[in-house]
Amino acid sequence: MSQNVFITGTGRKSALGFNFVKRYLEQGDVVFATVRKESKELEELREEYPERLHIITIDIGDTASVQAAADEVAKVVDCIDLVINNAVIVSPDYDKEFMDADLDLISHVIDVDAVGPMRVIKALMPLLEKSSQTAMIANISSEAGSIGACYRTNMIDYGMAKAALNMATKLLHNSFKDNDKINIICVHPGWMRTNEGNAAAPFDPYESAEIMRKLFESKRNDKTGDIFVTYAGEQYPW
Repeated sequence: MSQNVFITGTGRKSALGFNFVKRYLEQGDVVFATVRKESKELEELREEYPERLHIITIDIGDTASVQAAADEVAKVVDCIDLVINNAVIVSPDYDKEFMDADLDLISHVIDVDAVGPMRVIKALMPLLEKSSQTAMIANISSEAGSIGACYRTNMIDYGMAKAALNMATKLLHNSFKDNDKINIICVHPGWMRTNEGNAAAPFDPYESAEIMRKLFESKRNDKTGDIFVTYAGEQYPW
């Protein structure tokens, strides 16, 4: 059965979001792919799927922008069956150690990477609740957001933002526990070859997108299982 899928952060062909878009289109689904700025690669993909790929410009750090996007979606479909919160930013001091990093850059990253997905979920709630199945929300997190497994001294903004996203996921999971219409998880997707600097990474984004597509379906109706999981569905420490 085809579904309506909303995916954030989809503009780069080499990255995970774009490849989620490809995988769901190949499955016959209707996809709403969001970007912060125009993506030539995504526009080219729409030429292959003109009826099922809808590209929406959105700033998930801006509540009005998110609501406008949700209103645009509601003009096309009457429900959303799956949300993948994949969009992420980092600050220019992403790789710097504590004493060298500009701490004033952190709050904006957290606002976009952790609060942004909550804005998306809140704006899409009326459409999620109209799904004919259990609507699934997948927040793309990272092992960098694990407090229990933390080993780094850098990536302060990213790690704090992903930890906050994990907490947001748990809070919403608690909120939805008695709502059979909605389920939510956060996922550590693994290290992928998304740019030249990640050439040694073990996973190709296109392959990873399919692995996680299957994972999301396996977790859709699982209201009591692990919430923070790896791409393989294994529990990851908070």
